[in-house]
Amino acid sequence: MAGKHTIVLLQETASKSTRTFSDFETVADAMNGICQLYEQRLKQLNPGVRNITYDITELYAFIDNLGDLCCLVYNGSGAYEPHNKQWVKDRVYAHLKRMAQ
Repeated sequence: MAGKHTIVLLQETASKSTRTFSDFETVADAMNGICQLYEQRLKQLNPGVRNITYDITELYAFIDNLGDLCCLVYNGSGAYEPHNKQWVKDRVYAHLKRMAQ
């Protein structure tokens, strides 16, 4: 699944005007993109801090507090399969664990 084209659909708040999407070549790239989005948010909230750290529970809270988040992953048969926030959290955790090794 790691090599499959992935589209991330994101709604930051309850407002439909905050809907965006990003597409990635792989699931791993999509998970990295979600982490980068969170890191950008942390930098906006803490502009004077050079080194920002966070743990997985804070990243999970960010994901949970989004208005909506899902990933569409190409299944190889001409269609995309939808995945919810819990799936994203599971994949983000595995992605970060692989990066830490």
